[in-house]
Amino acid sequence: MSSSKNNSESADKKTPWYKKLRDKYRLIILNEDTFEEKLSFRLSRLNVFVVIGMLAIIFIFLTTYIIAFTPLKEYIPGYSSTGVQEELYELQLKADSLEKAFKSKDLFINNMRKIVEGDTEQSIEAPPPNDTFSYKKYENIKIKRSKADSLLRIEYEKSNKYALMPQNGEVTQHPVSIIDKFFPPVKGLITNKFNAQSKHYGVDIVAPKNEAIKAAYDGTVIFSEWSSSTGHVIALQHINNVITVYKHNSVILKKQGSIVKAGESIAIIGESGELSTGPHLHFELWIGGKPVDPEKFIIL
Repeated sequence: MSSSKNNSESADKKTPWYKKLRDKYRLIILNEDTFEEKLSFRLSRLNVFVVIGMLAIIFIFLTTYIIAFTPLKEYIPGYSSTGVQEELYELQLKADSLEKAFKSKDLFINNMRKIVEGDTEQSIEAPPPNDTFSYKKYENIKIKRSKADSLLRIEYEKSNKYALMPQNGEVTQHPVSIIDKFFPPVKGLITNKFNAQSKHYGVDIVAPKNEAIKAAYDGTVIFSEWSSSTGHVIALQHINNVITVYKHNSVILKKQGSIVKAGESIAIIGESGELSTGPHLHFELWIGGKPVDPEKFIIL
């Protein structure tokens, strides 16, 4: 008996480890009181390793998906909260409205005091004009082309409110001292590259919905308006005659004349405008009054 047992043990030791992975085992679940067999499984070490590996891969995939496509990513360093930016923008609008209301009330009280006191030497001040804007949602508006609309488009293009168009289709690149300090406006996938011949003077960057758009460099907001073709547009003037333009936004967070810093949120990505085919940012870089390829100056 002892010799046969020793032979079996020596045979087990000589068996390669990878062959032992296929050895079959039986896992039985019994009732502790009646010893009745409830469940039975035939397993091997290889099966156990495969199941554990698959569960680990599924767990990693689900964790990555939840972090990438849910608000949980805001708790990861490097991601900014778009909800906070929108709330700040709404609070700023409310603060402006309250300030105008207080000024109107003070002016009314001062004028009433002058009238009651009979102070006719001092003129009654007129209230400031009501320049408040009515903010509406444009998602459900269907724009139809008409003759008047076409004439308005031509007039708008001729006015050239913020862009410096290239002359004779020539596009040159001017080295500036700030090119190594540019901040990427948004992290995403470039779907349409710069092409001066087709008059596509920028790059289209696809990013997740409600992603914040950052300023490429320190500058001043010189344009912050909405148009039917490009939607909500914001443009920044930087030093050394550099201009950056951000189109098709869903919300603009800065007003014309505002001073911004590099990396500061200035808008929320969207698909506004007739020329948009989905949530993306159309980003343009103008140097010396001419458009250049942003990919040659900024790591997008």
